[in-house]
Amino acid sequence: MTNKIPNPTGNLSWVRSSYSGNNGNCVEVASLPGGGRAVRDSKDHGGPILSFTVGEWAAFVNCARGGEFGN
Repeated sequence: MTNKIPNPTGNLSWVRSSYSGNNGNCVEVASLPGGGRAVRDSKDHGGPILSFTVGEWAAFVNCARGGEFGN
């Protein structure tokens, strides 16, 4: 189950995709303890963060690689 979590105090190392353009409409991803992932809006570093378990993140990545979300 995906959860919204409060923004942690800088303990995470955030990464933005190299495919992101300069238009500001990006998300950033960070690894969580235990292998899950956190996702946030790159324009709102203090805003909400979505957290995903290892299984949820793997399912998302597999669907994205398989083209399930379009181009």
